[in-house]
Amino acid sequence: MNQYFKVVSLTHQQAPLAIRELVALDEPACRALLLVVSQQLGLADVLVLSTCNRTEVYYSAAQDQSAAIVGALARLQHLPDTARITPYFVSLTSATAAVRHLFEVAMGLDAQVVGDQQISCQVKHAYQWSVDAAAAGPFLHRLLHTVFMAHKRVRQETGFCDGAASVAYAALQLVEDLTAHLASPRVLLVGAGTFGVDVARYFGASTRFAHVSICNRTRDRAEALAAECGLQVLDFTDLARGIREADVVISSVAAAAPIITPQLLANQAVLSHKYLVDLSVPHSIATAVETVPGVLLYPLDAIQSKASAALERRLAAVPQVRAIIAESMAGLQDWSEEMEVSPTIQKLKNALEQLRQDEMKRFGKRMSPAEAGLLDEITRSLMQKVLRQPVLQLKAACKRGEPGQLVEVLSELFDLERQPVLAS
Repeated sequence: MNQYFKVVSLTHQQAPLAIRELVALDEPACRALLLVVSQQLGLADVLVLSTCNRTEVYYSAAQDQSAAIVGALARLQHLPDTARITPYFVSLTSATAAVRHLFEVAMGLDAQVVGDQQISCQVKHAYQWSVDAAAAGPFLHRLLHTVFMAHKRVRQETGFCDGAASVAYAALQLVEDLTAHLASPRVLLVGAGTFGVDVARYFGASTRFAHVSICNRTRDRAEALAAECGLQVLDFTDLARGIREADVVISSVAAAAPIITPQLLANQAVLSHKYLVDLSVPHSIATAVETVPGVLLYPLDAIQSKASAALERRLAAVPQVRAIIAESMAGLQDWSEEMEVSPTIQKLKNALEQLRQDEMKRFGKRMSPAEAGLLDEITRSLMQKVLRQPVLQLKAACKRGEPGQLVEVLSELFDLERQPVLAS
């Protein structure tokens, strides 16, 4: 394990939404912070991950650099100082803790909704940005590929990723099922509160729905959310028209009384099924709307039940997920330990290869080309057999956590300190 790997993290578990919004980074901002941390601060293995629920920077450094990173983030976001955000950041300076945290984030264990699979795609994007910025070293490359392989195992071997475990995601899956017969369904989202934001983000990320509009009493809020999610905006004064044109209406409005009523729908010709989904508490869609021909209502209780059942299945699979993470981290640890002795192995190969080449030159002049070719083949095979046992012993010593003595003995026997580390 890279003993210098660390993370500085702000998540929904420590910080309220108002603070998370201050440090939330879009793609250009993530890329900009990557350059600052890797080039100006001179840190290696940098990964910047920012979602609606977390902003995290992973890095390798001998000393804790969280204060410098948070300072760089504050400047990037044009915050006057770091005092407001610093208390909400947590720094994990143990490499094992930082690596485990990244695994748990990528698997969805640390998500607001356990098992949320959006985060895996976000981690992949963050890794690509690190690669593009040349901010990923050998350890980060290996770590992320190990994380992605672990995620694939979780999907294939467990039920952790099954079903819709959040109300917002359950609503998306419900609408996908209801509109499967429509080539290009029109969806209207009413409300941009807590539920509304989550629903908008899921619909914005879905490739199934190309015609999604959002309607909110405060237009500025609707416009900001629409810009983030790639949606259209409908003015609240045009709500009746929007409902008339939509195949699906999802309402998450906080209101004392229902805003979508049979009277509102009575003046509209419903030529095909219109699906109304109510995520509000109290209800924002009157239950009597189902008296209107063609209108079908799906209340919050039904969707919550679906989400709760999926969440129970996911929670039951958590021990399996943690076991896969433990196996993956053990494999990463083995690789890291072998990397520590790889320079010694390479120097030993170089030393033996140099001896082989010297002898080939010495005797090759007296041989025919065919004989020289046979000698080259024999000596290469012999060298591989001579190398095999020391390499196996070095790797075994790594697993025991005690490669130092064997490295020292081999270095003295073959004078490896004078050998350059060349590509094999």
